[in-house]
Amino acid sequence: MRVRAVDETERARFNAAVAASPLADVLQSWEWGEIKRASGWDALRLIVEDDAGRIRAACSVLRKTPAPGVPPLLYAPRGPVLDYADTAALRALLEGIRARAGGAFMFKCDPPIEAGIASEALLREGLAEVRGGAFGGVQPTAVMVLDLNADPDKIFAGFKSKWRYNVRLAERKGVRVREGTRADLPAFYDILLETARRDHFLVRGRSYFDTLWDRLAPGDMAKMFVAEFEERPIAAILCTPMGERVVYNYGASSNEHRNVMPNHLLQWEAIRWATKAGYRVYDFRGVSPLREGTAPDPHIAGLNRFKEGFGARYVEYAGPFDLPLRAGWYSVWRHAAPHAMQALRRLRRAGAEAAD
Repeated sequence: MRVRAVDETERARFNAAVAASPLADVLQSWEWGEIKRASGWDALRLIVEDDAGRIRAACSVLRKTPAPGVPPLLYAPRGPVLDYADTAALRALLEGIRARAGGAFMFKCDPPIEAGIASEALLREGLAEVRGGAFGGVQPTAVMVLDLNADPDKIFAGFKSKWRYNVRLAERKGVRVREGTRADLPAFYDILLETARRDHFLVRGRSYFDTLWDRLAPGDMAKMFVAEFEERPIAAILCTPMGERVVYNYGASSNEHRNVMPNHLLQWEAIRWATKAGYRVYDFRGVSPLREGTAPDPHIAGLNRFKEGFGARYVEYAGPFDLPLRAGWYSVWRHAAPHAMQALRRLRRAGAEAAD
């Protein structure tokens, strides 16, 4: 068994290995590493092959220096991708990451795995489970997922009654949903900014979404749905399919015509498309963690109610996981990073409120 870095000539093979896994996510695709270059990350793509040349593990590792004078950190969003019962492949991959750390002080990962055999495998290899943030980590640890294991009519019947009513109301009122194209990005972004001002969050610059679309859409890893009313776009969602899963990543809705319920119809049309296309999971992405004895975060509790209404079930992933590579620097990071993140959130929330 060997670990090696792959280059552009093996992009298709690397993506195929990721897509073949039940853990597949666009964040582990070759293209996502290219998207992150625009914000200062470098990408290293590693594979573990057995003696027969079969890929037993794949991992896109991002590398960035978080602040001047601080060593770089390594991060595998929604990775590594492998069968976590394959101890030999996991160990080989982690050894390969250590060997290529290049002075980095830590390796962070957040695979979409629940507590159990997979998470225990990471702990045995020296990684530590850490928590933090409204969604539980860098990527959400608390998500809502809808299993697409039935025909669309049965899935629709699993919606809460009010959600079914709202879908039909939108149709009766004349809302129409169509697949979006790159030409819809300006309208999508304008509505996204409107949503951000209303709900007090910040969004990335327009160029980020142009890059995301240009990198992902040619490989069918980006899908947009646009809701129109009276021949004008009033809402849109952007999803990222890969492997057996479609992830709902971004949603935008205008302040106008909210009474015609475009968001419910948008989600239904995306779910119906995903079902017919053969995907097995529709991932609504982050919600507030529901831990025993605690109430949902009031700022995002509405996400739980909205997503649950489509028949989605709550899933909480283990992790994120950290592998310290330089103990001193990692200790400093663990003490300083939470305070820095809290300060950043306060600044972002204040900025969003000021822009309202």
